[in-house]
Amino acid sequence: MSDPAVFLWALGRVAGLASFASLSIALLTGLALRTAVLDRLGSNRSLRAVHEYTTLLWMPLGALHVGALLLDDTARLRLLDLLVPFAAPASVYGTRGVVAIGLGTLTLQLFALVAVSGWLRRRLPGAAWRWVHRLSYAAFGTLFLHALLGGTDFGDPTVSALTWSVAAALAVLSLARVLFGRLAA
Repeated sequence: MSDPAVFLWALGRVAGLASFASLSIALLTGLALRTAVLDRLGSNRSLRAVHEYTTLLWMPLGALHVGALLLDDTARLRLLDLLVPFAAPASVYGTRGVVAIGLGTLTLQLFALVAVSGWLRRRLPGAAWRWVHRLSYAAFGTLFLHALLGGTDFGDPTVSALTWSVAAALAVLSLARVLFGRLAA
């Protein structure tokens, strides 16, 4: 690989991991606002501030991830692959690659829908906004699978441990929220 190709590949990886971290924090703090699990660490105001900041932070990081991969000749990502899930040619990416790219496209579309609904929150009925906002959990699931199938960094024990830990924490907190409602601090 030439130096520009290595740079774009590394930039795409780093931006993808940073976007994943930002979205993980956004989901964990959003869930913490509804479960009272982190009440001892800070007020709802500070949790909400972190939630809102990281919710906005993923967007430029995700755009950088996608932009770097679009420019990277090695990745061979097409604009169509960002718009139509699972449209990538299997002859270029293989079945696993097509699924990974398709999940990334779905992730982007779901999180974009959640973000737009957040901006329109005051104009939407409360129940509709909550249901759209809950799509962030499905989007995190597709993001996790996208990273697992397409990311080269899951082979690193630190990255793997952190991502699996976040997924487990979200699963446990989500299940607790569904079963027990708002938990006492």
